[in-house]
Amino acid sequence: MIASIFEWLTSSATWSGDTGLGARIIEHLWYSLLAVVIAAVIAVPLGLWVGHTGRAKWLVTLANSLRAVPTLGLLFAVALWLSPKFQSDLAFLIPSVVVLVVLVIPPILSGVYAGVEAVDPATRDAARGMGMRGMEVVRQVEIPNAMPLILSGLRSAFLQVIATATVAAYVGLGGLGRYLIDGLKTGDYVSTAGGALVVSVLALIVDGILALVQRRVVSPGLTGGAKGRALRGRTSPAVAVADGKSSAQPGMSAARGGVDPDAA
Repeated sequence: MIASIFEWLTSSATWSGDTGLGARIIEHLWYSLLAVVIAAVIAVPLGLWVGHTGRAKWLVTLANSLRAVPTLGLLFAVALWLSPKFQSDLAFLIPSVVVLVVLVIPPILSGVYAGVEAVDPATRDAARGMGMRGMEVVRQVEIPNAMPLILSGLRSAFLQVIATATVAAYVGLGGLGRYLIDGLKTGDYVSTAGGALVVSVLALIVDGILALVQRRVVSPGLTGGAKGRALRGRTSPAVAVADGKSSAQPGMSAARGGVDPDAA
């Protein structure tokens, strides 16, 4: 079986044509990216607003409850409702994208909300004390500090949508789900297993790319690495942080009204 799957994956016939593996991968990524972009347009501003104001936290709870909705059942229901309203390929695309958007809104919304809410209130107060107001605090303080959790939510969303976009094949769309659906229907278990393997590898590759992006985008001061510890240590004139240990600089106790042992 493994040899047959390897032969199928490396065959030129598998990759050629409009229905080849290369074309299916592009279709799969297109459906996934479209769903994540639409979900981000909805969830990111909403998460920023809820986290910044502390209002309507029930929206996050409601969004998380959508995780319990069966994806395939929702797809059939939306397809039966929306498909008759369209005459083109949109009759298959729109129901699938709607379902995928519902799937990926919860991780994005939760990540943005949790990141903004976790910002130290003292940091917000300091920003306001410097004259920042409203959106300035959001843009220059909350978003940069919340970036690790925001990007983690986006990574989770991409993983979920790439793994789940295979259901689009049930309503006639392309993508890698075609190998799973058509293979099971015809008894071609080699292409079914090969398609499932490609979906898994594709999800891991995309997650790896996003992990590299996260490393480049997130400030080192927000990470737990050596570079982040060094930056945090330099922000305090009185405390030097090295390898997780804090040591007071000379003269610190005197500044607090005590006696400097070196001066005694």
